Amino acid sequence: MKVYQRGNTYVAPKGSYFDGNVHIPGDFIVPPETHFWGRLDVDGCLELGPSSTVGGDVTCRSGVIGRGVRIGGSLTVGESVTISDDVVLGSVSAGGDIILRPGIKVGEVRSDATVYVYGSISSESLVGRNIKVIANQAQ
Repeated sequence: MKVYQRGNTYVAPKGSYFDGNVHIPGDFIVPPETHFWGRLDVDGCLELGPSSTVGGDVTCRSGVIGRGVRIGGSLTVGESVTISDDVVLGSVSAGGDIILRPGIKVGEVRSDATVYVYGSISSESLVGRNIKVIANQAQ
């Protein structure tokens, strides 16, 4: 599948399927419902669109993981990452902050900085310099 480049930013076409492993040498914007059968390695910032899937591991410098994403392996981030609602993944490790939104199902979460948990998640363990849990508040 073709990926479009503009400067240091790469963009996948909407609804694409990528067979095998993918390496992007810059920032990568992935639209909703894009599927990777193998591993995804991004040297820059990854914006993984809602309802996308990755069959293997994901590595990136920083990232935003969209709602309802499924990652078959682990997510390894050099800096900070935000993981949106209802994401399912094997594990997360980051050099910076990790933000976890409600409904996430994950194995181990490990950060060299702070893990922020917003609402209810399912996790085997949370490890970080600080763990901050912010409960859902009824309004």
